[in-house]
Amino acid sequence: MSPVITDPAKLPILFQDALNAGDVDGVLALFAPGAGMRTVAGEHITGAEALRAEIGGTVAARGRLTNVSRHTLVGAETALLVTDWNLEIDGPGGERIAPTGTTANIARRDADGDWRFTLLNPLGTV
Repeated sequence: MSPVITDPAKLPILFQDALNAGDVDGVLALFAPGAGMRTVAGEHITGAEALRAEIGGTVAARGRLTNVSRHTLVGAETALLVTDWNLEIDGPGGERIAPTGTTANIARRDADGDWRFTLLNPLGTV
């Protein structure tokens, strides 16, 4: 069962905690049906299968995420979440790399008052 999230500002930390625990299903539970994501490689993906592959790859590369919230702006059952992030991950040659960035993520509140990500953009305005 998915957690009930009544405050959209909690989404980045819930994402961080689930990813760091290697819990792909826990991360995916934070997404609304039909959600999409722009990957750090710049590719736009949508749907549960593509999101599972992307998140699963990060977990397999021993991803360790730190999120620090900047802003959460809410209006019309929609939230813009701006978050600074740092992701330690195994690089292609096995070396540990640590890309950083600032997200511009969107979440939506459903009819039950539950918040879920609808669009993740870890590259922010880049």
